[in-house]
Amino acid sequence: MTEALTPQAAPALPIRRRPRRALLRQLSRLKLAVVGGLLVVVLVFCAAASPWLAPYSPQAMSLEEELAAPSPQHLLGQDKFGRDILSRIIYGARVSLLVGVITVLVSLSIGAAVGCTAGYLGGLIDEAFLRVVDIFLAFPGILLALALMAVMGPALSNVIIALCIVGWVGYARLARAQVLSLKSRDFVVAAKACGAKDRRIIFRHILPNVMAPLLVQATFGLGSAVSAEAALSFLGLGVQAPTPSWGSMLNEGRQFLLIAPHLTTFPGLAIMLVVLGFNFLGDGLSDWLDPRKVP
Repeated sequence: MTEALTPQAAPALPIRRRPRRALLRQLSRLKLAVVGGLLVVVLVFCAAASPWLAPYSPQAMSLEEELAAPSPQHLLGQDKFGRDILSRIIYGARVSLLVGVITVLVSLSIGAAVGCTAGYLGGLIDEAFLRVVDIFLAFPGILLALALMAVMGPALSNVIIALCIVGWVGYARLARAQVLSLKSRDFVVAAKACGAKDRRIIFRHILPNVMAPLLVQATFGLGSAVSAEAALSFLGLGVQAPTPSWGSMLNEGRQFLLIAPHLTTFPGLAIMLVVLGFNFLGDGLSDWLDPRKVP
C-alpha cells in the first residue's frame, strides 16, 4: 500500500532588501515633499478662508498707528497707512494662488496640445514650432512679460495673460520631447495599424503617458508664477492698490526698510515659503512618478 504523498512547502524566496542609503534618501525626499505639501495646503486654506482668518479688513486704515511694530493687537505690525500686515498677507494669498493656478492651467493646456501635435506630426509643422520656440527663448521670460505689461497696462488680468504668453513654451518643449520618444512605441504603432486617426492617437494614447512629467513641471510652474506676479507687482506693473499683493507690499515697504523692516520681511517670507513649498512638492512628485527612481 502506497503512502499518501504529503504536499511540501514551496521554498521561500529570498527577500530583496532595499539598500539603506537609498531608503534613507527616499525618506528624506518624502519629508521635503510633505513639508511642501503642507505649505501649499496652508496657502490654499488662507486664500479660501481669508475673510474668516484675517483679523482686520485689508483696507482698514489707522493713520495714527502708521509703521507700528508688531504687537499683540497686530501680530505682524502695520504699514504706512496703519493697515494690518497680517490681514493683507492673508488676502494676498488669494492673488498669488489665482495667478498661479490660472497661468499654469492655461499654459499647460496650450503647451501640451501644441507640443504633442508638433512632435507627433513632425515635418514642416515641427520645424515651424521650433522656430516659434526659438523666438520666445531669445528673450528672457521676465523681460518679455515686462514688455507685454508695458503695452497692455497694469492689471491682474493682464498679468495672467502676459505670464501665459511666456509660460506655454516650456510645457510645449517638454511635451514634444516626450512624444518623440513615445510615437515609435508598440502601442502607438498598433493603434496606427488598427486605423486610428492621428487626433485619437495623440489625445487617447500619447497624451496620458506625457502627463506625468507635465504635472511635475506644472508644480514647479506654480512657484514660478507666484514669484513672477510678485516681481511684476513690485515694479508697479501688476496688481494695483488697494488690492493687497505680496509684491506691491514689498514695493511699499522698501522706502522704510531701515526704520520699519517688518513691512518687507513678512511679505518676503510669504513669497519664499510658498515658492519653496511648490518646489519641494514638485521634487517629491518627480521622485514618485519616475519609475526609474529607486524606492
